[in-house]
Formats: sequence, structure tokens, C-alpha cells
Amino acid sequence: MTRTVVESKTKTAIIGFDQPFCVIGERINPTGRKKLAAELEAGDFSTVEKDALAQVAAGATVLDINAGVVYNSNPNPNETEPPLMRRIVELVQGLVDVPLCIDSSVPGALEAGLEAAEGRPLLNSVTGEEDRLELVLPLVKKYNVPVVAISNDDTGISEDPDVRFEVAKKIVQRAADYGIPAHDIVVDPLVMPIGAMATAGLQVFALVRRLREELGVNTTCGASNISFGLPNRHGINNAFLPMAMGAGMTSAIMNPVALPVTQKKIAEKKAEVAAAGIILPDGMDDETFVQMFGLGSTKPRAGKEMEAIRAANLLTNNDPHGGEWIKFNKPADAAGAENEGARGRRGGARRRRA
Repeated sequence: MTRTVVESKTKTAIIGFDQPFCVIGERINPTGRKKLAAELEAGDFSTVEKDALAQVAAGATVLDINAGVVYNSNPNPNETEPPLMRRIVELVQGLVDVPLCIDSSVPGALEAGLEAAEGRPLLNSVTGEEDRLELVLPLVKKYNVPVVAISNDDTGISEDPDVRFEVAKKIVQRAADYGIPAHDIVVDPLVMPIGAMATAGLQVFALVRRLREELGVNTTCGASNISFGLPNRHGINNAFLPMAMGAGMTSAIMNPVALPVTQKKIAEKKAEVAAAGIILPDGMDDETFVQMFGLGSTKPRAGKEMEAIRAANLLTNNDPHGGEWIKFNKPADAAGAENEGARGRRGGARRRRA
């Protein structure tokens, strides 16, 4: 069985056909998050801390670290991104004990992350582009780490799954030239939006099977790409992930956290309830209110995608005896108490090192 080993200082995550699905938390990434980008440029890492803790509490087994901020004060990422990557890696691994995925298009940032990471991180990423192969594969070999291989090359992203397979095959072969084994290549076959390409789901399922059977590699994807531009994206994602797992996909880069209900949403619902003549008990707190009316929670929690993944793990016997499924479905108050305790222990440890 193909197994890709990723490690932190104290924990090992195995990506493999006979392993539970590996969830790579994507939240520590300023792309499209103006508030986070501004915070990072200002040296404020509070959102990074919250995102790291929330994703691990929700069930992420690896955390992706992307420091791709374009500073207003200095627009050259080759200068700004490497030290920021190092800072974030050091911060996150001081908070949580899961393996990391070092994610950047800047070679200097990749190396800075590799130097700072404890254990054996996953590197994200190499493509079939010649300059990228020549820059990244030597780093993979030097640091003896696994790497995400994205199935595009100098011609761009092909809509033809056969072309994307050939790009993946090329990367695996070129990696072998450096002495990098296939089990250290995690291929991203590139999931297309189903709204733009009706056969996108069928394509990726067939491609994942080929990658597993013909190249013997593990696979990953940006899971939310499949639902881009469509309503009820979570509903699509919830169906896509177990189907991809059934086809042989072994990991995904995704958001494991259902974000808290906003105060604006709570206020709107309270106004609606009052207009309907419903009288609420005095002193009802917001958390009780949102749960009563099915709005979700005021706190970050595991998203519905995590429920689908854990159910699929159970059904494929990658959750022996259902232990993780039972744990996942503990009453919210008990699970919340456990998570609060874990955060307290980690926070205490971090303060002692300061």
C-alpha cells in the first residue's frame, strides 16, 4: 500500500489508501482574505492563532501554511514572504502538534518554511512546468519531504483529464530522477468547477482511479473548487468528498471549520421571531438562541464536510469499530469542554516558552 508519511515534532499523519482520509486545513492563507493580509503585514497573528486551534479542534490532521501576502509597503514577495513564512510556521507549531504543509509559489518561502518546520512537513507544491520542476524537486530531495504535485504544465491547465494524467506521470518520473519515490508524491489532479464543466465530477473520479492504479500515488485536491459559483456549496461538497474517497482520493485541502453565526444574522433572526409574536425566555443567550432556531453556533465547530468524511471513513473501514465517529458525535457541550481544556493546555505551554 502506498503511504505518504508527514510528521510534526510529536505526531505522524499517514496519507494512504488504507488510512483515514487526511484533512489538510486551508484557513491559514491570506489569499482573498483582506483582513488577514492586513493583520499579517502589521505583525498581528491573532487570526492565525485562532484558525490553527479551530482547525485542529474540528479534525484537521495537517495544517497548510501560506504566507502569500503582498505588502503595501513592499510588493516584492521574494523579500517579504520567506521571513513571514518562517514566523508563521514557528508560531503554529508552538500552538498545535499536527504536521504542517508548507505552501508557496516563492522558492525562498518554501525553503524558509522547510528550515523552520519540525518533523517532516508536506511541501506544496510542484507542477509540470520546467522551471518549477528544477526549483522544487531539489528542495524535496534535500529535505527528504513529500510534495504535492499539481497536474498543470507550461501549456496551462488542460480540460482533458488524459492530459492532466500525463502531466502527473511526467512529474512522478522526473521526481524519480532525483531519487524521490512515488509514495512521496501526492498528486492534485485539479478539480474543475461543476458549474462550468458538467463532467467535472466524473472526470476527477476517473482520474483519481487511474492515478491510484497506474501510478500508485496518493491524491489531494482543493475540495471546494467543485462547487464554485453554485448555491448551497456545502451540499455539493458533502456529496463530492465521499464520492472522491470512494474513487481512491486520500486527502483534501479544505476548510474543516463551520464558521460562527454572525451577530448580524442573529439580529435578523431575532427581529423575525419578534415579528412572529414569539416571546423568548428572559436571559436567553445567543448560543442557545441560534441552536434553537437551527442557525448553527456562535463558536467555530466542525463543518458538515467533516461529518461526511468521518461517515465515509466508517463505511470504508478506515475507522475501525467506529471510535472516531462516536467521538465526533459526542454532545456539543462535552466536546466543547474537551476542546477548551486542550486549548488551555496548549496556551499555557506557549506562554511558558515566551
